[in-house]
Amino acid sequence: MSFLILQLPARARLSAESAESESGKSSAASKEYDYVLSPDGQTVARHGRCVANMLPRADMVIAVMAPTDISWHRLVLPKAPGGRLRAALAGMLEDAVLDDPENLHFAVDPMGRAGLQSWVAVCDHTWLTSQLMALEKAKIRIQRVVPAVCPDEPATAYFHEAAWGGDAEDSSSNEVLLTWSTSDGVATWPIVGGMAHGLLPDPVPDQIRFFATPPVASPAERWLGRVVTVQTQAEHLTLAARSMWNLLQFDLTPQSKGLYALSDQWRRFMGVQWRPVRMGLVSLAVAQLVGLNLWALNQERMLKQKRAEMVTVLKQAHPQVQYVQDAVVQMQKETDQMRAAAGQVGDSDLESLMAAAATVWPADQPSASIQYDGVALTLTPPPTWGPSDLEQIKMRLQAAGVMADVGGDGRLTLRRAARS
Repeated sequence: MSFLILQLPARARLSAESAESESGKSSAASKEYDYVLSPDGQTVARHGRCVANMLPRADMVIAVMAPTDISWHRLVLPKAPGGRLRAALAGMLEDAVLDDPENLHFAVDPMGRAGLQSWVAVCDHTWLTSQLMALEKAKIRIQRVVPAVCPDEPATAYFHEAAWGGDAEDSSSNEVLLTWSTSDGVATWPIVGGMAHGLLPDPVPDQIRFFATPPVASPAERWLGRVVTVQTQAEHLTLAARSMWNLLQFDLTPQSKGLYALSDQWRRFMGVQWRPVRMGLVSLAVAQLVGLNLWALNQERMLKQKRAEMVTVLKQAHPQVQYVQDAVVQMQKETDQMRAAAGQVGDSDLESLMAAAATVWPADQPSASIQYDGVALTLTPPPTWGPSDLEQIKMRLQAAGVMADVGGDGRLTLRRAARS
């Protein structure tokens, strides 16, 4: 299952004077996206930067949001039904956010439970929707949106450019930002001035991991006074895509219909989290197939053994038989011939069937006609007999081991039941 992981350009923070010109520029120019193509969501097969129409296709498309576009809030998750949860969150966070809650998009911690402390991610609803629509026009359907950084342990410090995923020629890209992530939240600030150092904990815990993009690694080390681990954009995107978060919640939840729904279900099933289930199903199918084949081979061996035993019995009883095609039929035929040669009456002979009929047929009501074809005896009952009389005769014959059938013309046909 292939993965396309792309970076959403950071939302521009514009002044009132430049807002109009920037808006015109973004609408007229084609946006470029940093992307990673992965065969399994863990390794990098290809990475680069291009416009949406040139992005490679994959089974699963994941978009990564810049840390500066998300604010994090921890609260006790209200016990509200799914349809009212967003409104409940908006009311609880109204005093904690700067914008009107109606203009914001909310996403709940995937591990969150009602009545417990949970993280809620907040971003601009209009901006995120416009990003998704722009990609949709290029036939890029986003299944998941994940944060580049989220509250987690152990603490992580990530140095990166201010123009996260944006225009490399933007003058603001010269600014270096530090995104600080701990279990208490996420914060981002520029590493300029003496106050920036004061935002770091003193002393800095040894378990904190420091990362930096290649362009800002040197200034980050000079500012920090220690070595940082260089992490490429491709590595960072691949790591972010493994997050359990999906910001596409509430009204932005992907609506899958028809083939899209089947495709989404298949993609989920082929995901890494379902790998143990897939392996179990494959193992079960292989075991079932092997078991059926072994059972079939055993049944075939037993059948051949039975046939060989029957042939042996036939040749021992009738040595004159040289060629055996159907041992059961040939055994019956040879036995009947020997009985006839000895003058004995067979079960299907006329005498045997007449004797069986005589034991149940009223002596004062003879049959109107008798017909024998070598196997079966057909009797025509008296005209005065009704269906109940025929049924009574039939039941008595069957008790004696003789099969009796009543034909459409009312005649009774007798033949010996096959021996098991």
